[in-house]
Amino acid sequence: MYSALFMLATLVAYFILLLLVSHHATRHGAKGNDAFFRAGRQSPWWMVAFGMIGASISGVTFISVPGWAASTGMTYLQMCLGFIVGYVVVAFVLLPLYYRLRLTSIYAYLGTRFGTSAHRTGALFFVLSKLTGAAARLYLVCMVLCQFVVQPLAGDGLLPFMVTTLAVLTLIWLYTRRSGLQTVVRTDALQTACLLLAAVGIIIAAAIQMNLNFEGVIHTITHSAMCRVWEWDAASPQAFWRQFLSGVFIVIVMTGLDQDMMQKNLTCRNLREAQKDMCTYGMAFLPVNALFLGLGILLYTLCAQQNLTPPAAGDSLLPWLISSGVLGQWVIVPFTIGIVAAAFSSADSAMTALTTTICIDLLGMSEAREQQRAALHTRHIVHLCVVAAFALCIILFKVVGNSNVLNAIYVMASYTYGPLLGLYTFGLFTRRNTNLRCVPIICVAAPTICGLLDHFAPIWWNYTFGYELLVLNGLITFVGLWVCKADSETKKTLQPC
Repeated sequence: MYSALFMLATLVAYFILLLLVSHHATRHGAKGNDAFFRAGRQSPWWMVAFGMIGASISGVTFISVPGWAASTGMTYLQMCLGFIVGYVVVAFVLLPLYYRLRLTSIYAYLGTRFGTSAHRTGALFFVLSKLTGAAARLYLVCMVLCQFVVQPLAGDGLLPFMVTTLAVLTLIWLYTRRSGLQTVVRTDALQTACLLLAAVGIIIAAAIQMNLNFEGVIHTITHSAMCRVWEWDAASPQAFWRQFLSGVFIVIVMTGLDQDMMQKNLTCRNLREAQKDMCTYGMAFLPVNALFLGLGILLYTLCAQQNLTPPAAGDSLLPWLISSGVLGQWVIVPFTIGIVAAAFSSADSAMTALTTTICIDLLGMSEAREQQRAALHTRHIVHLCVVAAFALCIILFKVVGNSNVLNAIYVMASYTYGPLLGLYTFGLFTRRNTNLRCVPIICVAAPTICGLLDHFAPIWWNYTFGYELLVLNGLITFVGLWVCKADSETKKTLQPC
């Protein structure tokens, strides 16, 4: 009971800090939808880069990645190396296009290149992917908050989880509803700092319990059997080239073709600053994930030293150690701040991006109308509907359950981002027009075919697909667009960008 009240007090103090930052951003920046959608295009590049670290890490990395150490070692870093290459591609291929067209929503490019059907199809795939992915990330954090704060006060069951979920979403809505992205850029930077400090605090707590100094921590991590980075067995899902190439394409689609991540980059003052932001952020991703994997190795080593049996699900490792008191009582503070910062930094920008996409891409809100009272009213309603959709998805995740949320997010991305990869690749690297009526059909058929191959490949060829399914999905979409030749009417109305 004492721990629950202490965590609740920490949450209240943290939320008050966020509201103060939000209030300052609202008073000293752009107003209305210009602030919500674009932050007035005046965001400092270093602040965007630093804040994007927290948005990418999310509560999943904070809780799940340490649990990967026992099953896959540090082979996840192979994918992180691919991430760096992917960020360079985004910075020097996609960002110049977005800035040249002065886009607010990146899916407007699809409308310019292919027409309205492709524009809306791309936007719908983003809405589906971002809603499920961001809800999956937030679900894990809501579970932990419910376990530590609500259940000790209200008991077990679905109702306490629903209360936790609604409370978290309401808090995020309160500090983003007025200035949106203008607030998110600043609060994400604050939350990234809190998140990293929280991870360091937990490492210190583990080191104290193991009587290790700094050199001892490094020695424990590097000499552990779990400190295995490279995997050269081509048949393994963690094989280097499978992980590395998957990392490249995951970044291209989950950052470069993702309205959430790119919308923040498009708030920089110019293209050069946006490219500096993207490259800096990309280079930081490797050491940050190494930090969390190293934390996992320390936690599993601590369990072995104290003859403790860790939970089977890696997602439960850190919460279990906190709740059992193995790391000490004071570690509740960094743990609470860490998971809340991770949850808020990921979910707030996702809600803003979804609101932007629905308003501009699906409802057709033009920039000329954005400052009108009706446009502001529409945006407020859409924002509330997005919050409600998040709540529904998170509760469904609770009912269905999942033992590894991070893996589930990447698997979902393979299906939902694959058509976007194919559409953008076809549009950027060919001058061929396609039959517009076929675009939605192709974008639905490609992930369907991939799902069938994923199911039957182990039976037919004794091969199990990993994240490379994303590349295959994009390739099938590309081939379908190429085969469906444009009719004469399409050729007259559309020209390649």
